[in-house]
Amino acid sequence: MKITIDRNKWMIFAMGLLMSVVNVIAKDKKSSQDNDREYWCSLLYKIAAPVLRNMSEGKLKANMQLELSPRWDGRNKDVAYMECFGRTMAGVAPWLTLSDDDTSEGKMRKQLREWALKSYVHAVNPDSPDYLGWNKHGQALVDAAYIAESFLRAPVLWNSLDTLTQQRYIKEFRGLRRYDPVYSNWLVFVSMIETFLTTVSHDYDIYRIHHGIRKMDEWYVGDGWYSDGPGFAFDYYNSFVIQPMYVEVLQTLNKYKKGIRINDKQVEKAEKRMQRYGMILERFISPEGSFPVFGRSMTYRLGTMQALAMLAWQQKLPKELTIGQVRSALTAVMKRMYATDANFNENGFLTLGFTGKQPELSDVYTNNGSLYMTTLAFLPLGLPAVDLFWTSSAESWTSKKAWEGEEFPKDHTFHEK
Repeated sequence: MKITIDRNKWMIFAMGLLMSVVNVIAKDKKSSQDNDREYWCSLLYKIAAPVLRNMSEGKLKANMQLELSPRWDGRNKDVAYMECFGRTMAGVAPWLTLSDDDTSEGKMRKQLREWALKSYVHAVNPDSPDYLGWNKHGQALVDAAYIAESFLRAPVLWNSLDTLTQQRYIKEFRGLRRYDPVYSNWLVFVSMIETFLTTVSHDYDIYRIHHGIRKMDEWYVGDGWYSDGPGFAFDYYNSFVIQPMYVEVLQTLNKYKKGIRINDKQVEKAEKRMQRYGMILERFISPEGSFPVFGRSMTYRLGTMQALAMLAWQQKLPKELTIGQVRSALTAVMKRMYATDANFNENGFLTLGFTGKQPELSDVYTNNGSLYMTTLAFLPLGLPAVDLFWTSSAESWTSKKAWEGEEFPKDHTFHEK
């Protein structure tokens, strides 16, 4: 029996089949990209909501279920609540700058913003049960800097506060001059606080700003790394604190030009150093989404990736890194670390550990408020969903390419010109 095939009909059928396959691939690709952002939003909301919901009602101290390191150094326990709030806001602030909408993300974002604004009020109201320990311990220098950083990252939050609350913040920030910083990364905390004051007040301490800036530059050791004080320590403090805050201080001073001599070249130099460091962080991420565990403060979890996340958020990734590979790499780390609920206690607060309850990993200064440094990896949520960071195709990151036999770029030491 001879079968006759109509060539035109066959071509139409084949083209239809091809288009169906293309549409399925495109749909899967779009679904994957949408799911990345959806996952980030849901995870950040899960981490931040217990903090901001309770503090918005003046109940953070009452309900947080405080956990202290087994080696706690005896400092005032009240520092935990400023750590918890300040670090949370430094990470979540960029996301809260986006406009409201009726999406599930928009509803989460709006709710967090409402809670955050009420929490900011409680933090400086002496009559509130959640008035923070601004004058109880020098540790306040550290976490007041994260609160100041949240205002720099999201000026809309500062501008949404009533005048009395703003005045109270200015008074509390100025009052922190009672403390001398540790001769380490703490100097950049002081610079951050005073730099914020340059944007909202005429009362700021130029010396405290310049001292931190000069020392950070002096402590640069090369190839994208700063030492933490006079001696180098191989840990993640370049990401937890040093590089992001140093760059933001320089960017802010250069933008507002309040008589403090910072210029474009200084900013560009610091940004290039952070770009190199971001490249190193990206190469640390394994094909499975893990990264090396070394140095102190590993309980800060995703805070290790803040420098890379900030480069993505500010759209200043080095040319060697594509946005698709960075988004994919950071998503892989998040999913690996938060694969289960072991990181949370029964009331949803973070628990001492790295990927679960591991209290022996804690340092002498660690409490479960410290752990909210993990929110600092979520800065790219400050980019809208239509931004290329979210719409670009997913890509394999460097280690994944290397260990799966694909071509990947050689690494080169960064030398300043």
